[in-house]
Order: sequence, then C-alpha cells, then structure tokens
Amino acid sequence: MNYTYILKCKDETLYTGWTNDIEKRLEAHNAGKGAKYTRSRRPVKLVYLEQFETKEEAMRREYAIKQMSRSEKLALVMNYKETGQ
Repeated sequence: MNYTYILKCKDETLYTGWTNDIEKRLEAHNAGKGAKYTRSRRPVKLVYLEQFETKEEAMRREYAIKQMSRSEKLALVMNYKETGQ
C-alpha cells in the first residue's frame, strides 16, 4: 500500500507527504530523519491519512493537497477526524 498523509508539527504548521510505510515514515520524521521541513518542528503528529494502490496515485494526491490553502487542509483534517475517511 501507498499513503498520502498530513502531519501537524509542533509549531501548528501542516506537512503533507507520501510513503509506502507510514509507521516507519512517522518514526523518521520524529527522529529528525524525515523531511528537512519537519526536522526543526518536532514532534509531529499524524492527523490525516489516505491509502492508495499505487505510488503514482499517492503522489498525485500529495500534489493536490499541497495546492490547497491552509483552511482547505484543515477542513480535510477535520472531516477525517469526524469520519475516519
């Protein structure tokens, strides 16, 4: 499986990425070995997750989310918290 995810950083900013191993990736972010953006913003917390069959689908979704405004991303996160989807 491949995943597109959103992390909430310590400074309340949001980070979007994709991976094929969400647990390993989350550990890497919190260990300072993930993205450069999250290194100085630890700890991070997973607040949104989507699952895809292919890497390409996950990457397309990551790109689409990165094009959204902060308020659109927060609405996505809130809906995910309420529905789990």
